[in-house]
Amino acid sequence: MSKSKKIIMSALLIALTVILSRFLAIKTPLLSINFAFVPVVLCAIWLGPKWAILVNVISDLIGATLFPFGSFFIGYTVTKVVSGLIYGILLYKKEDNTYSNKQFIFRVIMAVMLVTVIANIGLNTFWIKITTGKAFMVLLSARIVKELVMIPIEIITIIILENTLRVPFNKYIRGEND
Repeated sequence: MSKSKKIIMSALLIALTVILSRFLAIKTPLLSINFAFVPVVLCAIWLGPKWAILVNVISDLIGATLFPFGSFFIGYTVTKVVSGLIYGILLYKKEDNTYSNKQFIFRVIMAVMLVTVIANIGLNTFWIKITTGKAFMVLLSARIVKELVMIPIEIITIIILENTLRVPFNKYIRGEND
C-alpha cells in the first residue's frame, strides 16, 4: 500500500476515533465507555504498530485540544501509545493470510487482555489517581468491573468487524496497484 493511502486511511481513522471517543461516549469523572478502540484496532490490523500509535496519539491530542473533558494530562497520551503498540504488534496482518482465523482470535484475546490490564486498568487508574487525588484501590474496584464487562464486547466487536471488512479492504485498498 502506498504511503499516501496510509496517510489518507490514518486521517479517516483519526476522525472516527475522535468522534467515537468525544461525541459517542458515556463519560463520568472516573469511567468512560466508548468504542474508540475500533478505529485504532483496524489501523493496527491494516497498517501496523507505528500507524496505530500515530492514529491513537493524534486523535487523543486533537480530542483533548478541540473537545476537552478537563485539563490535558500527558499520562493519558502515554496510555494511547502503549495500547496502540500492543494492538499493532499482536494484530498486524502484512498480507491477507498472515495467520489463520484461530490464530487471529487468539491474538485478539491476548491484545484485548493486555490493553485492558496494562493500559486501561493499570495506567489509566494511576493517571486518574494523580489527577483527582482519589485513593487508587477505590478507583481500581470500579474500573475493574467496567473493564470486565467491556472485554467480551471488545473481543467480539474486533472479530466481527475484521471478518466483515477483510474482503472490501483487500479488494479496494490493499489489492489495487499503487
